[in-house]
Amino acid sequence: MAIDRLQRMVAEFAAERAWERFHTPKNLVMALTGEVGELSELFQWLTAEQSQALIGDPTRRTPVEEEVADVFIYLLRLADVLQIDLVAAVEAKLRKNAERYPIPQAYGRAVKYTELGSED
Repeated sequence: MAIDRLQRMVAEFAAERAWERFHTPKNLVMALTGEVGELSELFQWLTAEQSQALIGDPTRRTPVEEEVADVFIYLLRLADVLQIDLVAAVEAKLRKNAERYPIPQAYGRAVKYTELGSED
């Protein structure tokens, strides 16, 4: 399903409930932050191994899927309200990150691009 179709579905959902007046950029960012917090809570005290194990556990995976969906829904709505073309924005950011994180310097390293010139 295309991003623009999902954005229309989310916008229609909000319109059917007369929620547009509440969907200001500030409110949407706050709601998005809240949903990210709920997603974070599901992982808060898990080890790296336990977090990976969620993939195969439907009972624990379903809440994660729902929170990921909530995050994405608010992100779609925010981009729509701000008239941001998400596909174009992601493509542009990936190009920028490819320049910031050249493979020879970034390969296997989890450091910010400003530190790629230094050795760990």
